[in-house]
Amino acid sequence: MKLPQSGGCQCGAFRYELCAGPSLVYTCHCTECQHATSSAFSMALVIEGDAFTFEGMELRPVSRAADSGRMVTRWICRGCGTWVYNGTRRHSRTSGAFRLRAGTLDDTSWLRPTAHFWLRSKQPWIILPTGDLRFETQPADNLASTGSRADEVIG
Repeated sequence: MKLPQSGGCQCGAFRYELCAGPSLVYTCHCTECQHATSSAFSMALVIEGDAFTFEGMELRPVSRAADSGRMVTRWICRGCGTWVYNGTRRHSRTSGAFRLRAGTLDDTSWLRPTAHFWLRSKQPWIILPTGDLRFETQPADNLASTGSRADEVIG
């Protein structure tokens, strides 16, 4: 991957730049992500907040309760509705990992997920690469060793 990487929402009202690579690239096969993306799964990157700079419109939070009872917050563009990232706080230039939606990158050619969540909801025609991490539901520790917070739900 070549740095920096840039991306943003579909209408261009929110733009960002990454100055460091992700600690994890993953897919989520839960039915909520299937509904939100109108696809078979969602794909995201775990990014440290201090590697992320942005400009443009303030994003809008959209929250829902997960199966665990925890709140999941998606941050979307107020103009076009693009789901940019998820986490429990507004975008900021402070440290702390969050989950950036992979499709918002300008160049997605370098992405390769190595972990897959909620496989019990996976579409049967999807074949996962050998050796990748696989979880039937949510990992118990949310893969805390990758920098993700154990009290946030990945999705």
